[in-house]
Amino acid sequence: MTLRSIRSAIAVLGLVAAAAPALAQTQTPASFPPPGWPEPVDDRMRQTFALVNVLDVIPRGDASDLSWDMEGWHGGDFNRLWFKSEGEQSFTKAERNIDVQVLYGRFVKKFYDAQFGAGVQTATFEGRNVTRAQAVVGLEGFVPYKYDLESLLFISHQGDVAGRITFTREYLMTQRLILQPRFETNVAAQRVEAFGVGTGLNNIELGLRFRYEFRRELAPYLGVSFDRQFFGTADLSRAARRDPSQVRFVFGLRAWR
Repeated sequence: MTLRSIRSAIAVLGLVAAAAPALAQTQTPASFPPPGWPEPVDDRMRQTFALVNVLDVIPRGDASDLSWDMEGWHGGDFNRLWFKSEGEQSFTKAERNIDVQVLYGRFVKKFYDAQFGAGVQTATFEGRNVTRAQAVVGLEGFVPYKYDLESLLFISHQGDVAGRITFTREYLMTQRLILQPRFETNVAAQRVEAFGVGTGLNNIELGLRFRYEFRRELAPYLGVSFDRQFFGTADLSRAARRDPSQVRFVFGLRAWR
């Protein structure tokens, strides 16, 4: 062993001896992180989100209708209060079909929320407005880069049972031009003439909307929507002198914050 090596070993031993008292005084905490440390992620933070996914103006000759599908929530990662509304309102006639829900949402699986709450649906029947209260159970979520899913089950105060499923997907043509296909279907267990609903499959709606995002939060669009009613629901539409199969060209606005 050379003299230089002996000197280096003595220096290392000296450093260890100097640090030994400090190391002896260091105690491992009983738990980690120790009490009082800030959380790396604050899961209790409350946020608010609102989305107008569909806001269609539907030209009908010398008249037009307004159709919408919107939702929003306030809460954290696990518990949220949801607000939803979907419907159609005529600009020129006293005709409407609107439903509104207020739901509690609970995170149950990656990207999915279970929802429970109440809603109200109002529609025009024989020149007057009819209304029913509903209990609502739902599941909402998405598969990243694929599709968004919303499924809702409605039970009215009179025992009528109905359901709705909605799928949407987005295809990026460019960073600002986006194509959005949309599929929606409604089913019912009972015939409810006041709301234009027959037993079984009520309708299928297929939409295709092409939007341009001036900003991510604000995007006008053009599109086409095909709505086909079936079975008892189609019969009720014919009785009311409405076409059970419609192709509608629409324009509108999608917005969120």
